[in-house]
Amino acid sequence: MVVPAVALAVGGTLVSACGQMESAAGMAAMPEVMGEPGAKPQVKPPRSAPGGGPRVRVLDRGSGAPTRPGQVVVANVDMRIWQGDKPYLSTWDTRQPTTVVLDGQHVGKTWERSLLGRRPGARVMLVSPAPQAFGPLGQAPSRVSPSDSLIEVFDVIGGYAPDAQANGVPVASTGGGLPEVTVPGGREPRIAVPSGHAPAALTTRTLVAGSGPAVRPGSTVVTNFVAATWDKARVYDSSYRRGGPNGFVMAKGAVPPGWLQGLTGVRAGSRVLMVVPERDGRGFTMTPGGVGAPPGHSIVYVFDILDVR
Repeated sequence: MVVPAVALAVGGTLVSACGQMESAAGMAAMPEVMGEPGAKPQVKPPRSAPGGGPRVRVLDRGSGAPTRPGQVVVANVDMRIWQGDKPYLSTWDTRQPTTVVLDGQHVGKTWERSLLGRRPGARVMLVSPAPQAFGPLGQAPSRVSPSDSLIEVFDVIGGYAPDAQANGVPVASTGGGLPEVTVPGGREPRIAVPSGHAPAALTTRTLVAGSGPAVRPGSTVVTNFVAATWDKARVYDSSYRRGGPNGFVMAKGAVPPGWLQGLTGVRAGSRVLMVVPERDGRGFTMTPGGVGAPPGHSIVYVFDILDVR
């Protein structure tokens, strides 16, 4: 879970051509943000008080297509509590970007102001009283006092349609002992598992071949995916049911078993069927970003690879 150089009045503030959201009373001191976009920022708040209402500053504009209403935004975010300069949350630490659903139900208006209209690679800082800095209900997040202010630095990866899918060329059908995959347009893929046992080794099949950048170790991959157990094809996870595409860092320990090996070399725009045998997942419970898999099962995945960074 940004604005080009235009002036826009929003809630008593002004987003100016220089990329700052300024109050009519003027700008209070803002934190210093060090480091290049893409890498975890180093944030240093000033010694002064944080000031009044929410403020947004664009630190780097990025390039490419700007995010639009109706999309989900995939971004990294680093959050700190101004008072005491205390870290709160960082997706750089969990190695899983956040998916921001801009539907008025999941995040507050300050996140919409920070993320709408932003281009891939943009770095944006939001400073806000805690009740306005996170959810849509005007409540501070857990472990944060309502009197605190939060510093949030976003690195935008991109904006994507909630139902985005592979746009490459169909190259193969399933069968031959592998699950059958049918994909109603813009909807969650359906998986039909054949009778018999799952493959004994990690198995992948490219169903749609894309022509975009290839996945490499360390890449950030944006995907819509569905995951099911081999027995009974029980779907236990689906990005389609959680608002839209998710971002993942292709690194050991940051993704479930089989992903790094099975997706390396796959190009953006592709659809891939992957079967991860039960033995490959033994001992795995959950990634630091909260992605799990039920133990004792072979797992069937269908990935639509939308973007590779």
